[in-house]
Amino acid sequence: AILSSDLGLNPANDGKLVRVPIPALTEERRKQMAKKVRSMGEDAKTAVRQIRRDANEEFKGLEKEGEISEDDAHRSLDEVQKLTDKHVGAIDELTKAKEQELMEI
Repeated sequence: AILSSDLGLNPANDGKLVRVPIPALTEERRKQMAKKVRSMGEDAKTAVRQIRRDANEEFKGLEKEGEISEDDAHRSLDEVQKLTDKHVGAIDELTKAKEQELMEI
């Protein structure tokens, strides 16, 4: 898992212990890690948007089947959008904070 994490860490096994040497945080390494944080943030936002899309499809399907009214469907779509905006904003804030933390010396 450590090797596949794309963090540039190479674990070493000496028979009893698994050692993971962590390189010094140079400016280049910090930028590399900040780039990884941005990538993970984008992946998280994509996942939130995918959930929004699935929820919207579900509400539209319920409206089409007549199980909920048009007003309820519209209200639900608005609520889903508000939740999406809230969570995307939280992801942006966390990503920005982590990038700033990484770039501190």
